[in-house]
Amino acid sequence: MSDTLTANMSRAPYRTIWNLAWPQLLMMLFHFLIGMTDVWVAGHINREVQASLGIISQSFFLLLVVAMAIANGAVAAISQSLGAGLIRRVKRYVGLCILLAAVLGGAFLIIGLPLKNVMLVALQIPAEMRATTEYFLTIYLIMLPSYYMLMITNAIFRARKQVMYPLYSMIIVTVLNTVLDLGLGLGWFGIPNIGFKGLAWATLVSITAGMLLNVTVLAKHGLLKWESFAPWRWMKRAMPYLAKVAWPSGLMQIVWHSGYMVLYIITASLPRDAVDALAGMAIGLRIEALLFLPAFAFNMTASILIGHYLGARQPVEAKKFGFRILKIGLISITLFSFVVWQFMEPWVGLLTRDTAVAAQAMSYLKWNVLAIPFTLTSMILAGALNGAGATMYNMFIMGAATWGLRLPLAYGLGHVLMKDAEGIWIAMLCSQIVQASILLYFFTFKNWQRFAMIKKRNGHNGR
Repeated sequence: MSDTLTANMSRAPYRTIWNLAWPQLLMMLFHFLIGMTDVWVAGHINREVQASLGIISQSFFLLLVVAMAIANGAVAAISQSLGAGLIRRVKRYVGLCILLAAVLGGAFLIIGLPLKNVMLVALQIPAEMRATTEYFLTIYLIMLPSYYMLMITNAIFRARKQVMYPLYSMIIVTVLNTVLDLGLGLGWFGIPNIGFKGLAWATLVSITAGMLLNVTVLAKHGLLKWESFAPWRWMKRAMPYLAKVAWPSGLMQIVWHSGYMVLYIITASLPRDAVDALAGMAIGLRIEALLFLPAFAFNMTASILIGHYLGARQPVEAKKFGFRILKIGLISITLFSFVVWQFMEPWVGLLTRDTAVAAQAMSYLKWNVLAIPFTLTSMILAGALNGAGATMYNMFIMGAATWGLRLPLAYGLGHVLMKDAEGIWIAMLCSQIVQASILLYFFTFKNWQRFAMIKKRNGHNGR
């Protein structure tokens, strides 16, 4: 598959984009179904479980920032090495990233468990949700090593243009999570009903199964042999570029997701209807994720192709592919958003039987669907910059939009002017408009290609 794609990249660029994007689109669809099943089952238990799941699911991303950072570094380093034809370097970066996944996933588990109560206090969890939220957090912490390995092995496959394997692992995760959610959470299929605890265990078991599949495939492809694990002197030379890409990416994830945590805190401390707003936001995020499916697929496709062309020392072609992916994404997802909007209200009704929660969810979706073209632009261009190793730009732009605009405006509108959750949703739209505009400017006019590991030799300045 990789050789075919490489041969067709210049001859049929849009077909190349589609061949890489559609398996990742299906992968994100299965990821979406996991979230929808979780929220649906939680909603059939009670609203406190639904709100707790939303908070922990969002907050858990903070614990995954290092894995996300290494994954972005892996895509940049491996795709650029592959584009340059440096196969031995590709194998060694694979081994290095797997080692980092295993070591860091275990380390954060050991660190996280003793600090879980500190995290719960920081989140300002309402008293009626405390016990449920604590249980979710405990099981999610136990899941960290498996999740680290799953994320980083998926990134390795994507960078190698083997995009079908992450799809296969996500199918397994989805099937297992759905069966166990319904069984352990609601007592279906004759499985013992353990309520909200079943949701946590369903996630742990399914993620572990997906991780084991990925590791098995890597072993069958010969990527877990000793030759993939380079001597320490090579690792010391390879780590600087990986770190150069990873640390701004990791810091950006911390800034971004801590911003979401603060947004949850701002919502949780609203002068009225705070629990309804939190539950509505959890539902809105899950439904909104449907619109992000193509965006994530194009984001990952942009990372792969930009990295490949920069590795092949073709910076001009790299930029062209970035704009091609952006054009396809904007047209397709904007049209998709119009279609999806027609079904928003019945979907919300499927996820909650509480009319107040449903009203909050629809309010959230109204403003965030308006933001979709801007959110999409941000996601695709951020993916392109990740593939180039220009994660520094993403960190500064997204961090400034979140902390400099979104959060102050959310507090001002939600707590001072409107005194309602709708003010928070409006602030989210405004920040996406500003963020997308700045990213588009930088991608169009700045020399982001200079961040590539393999420097150009063809005389182009990359602009």
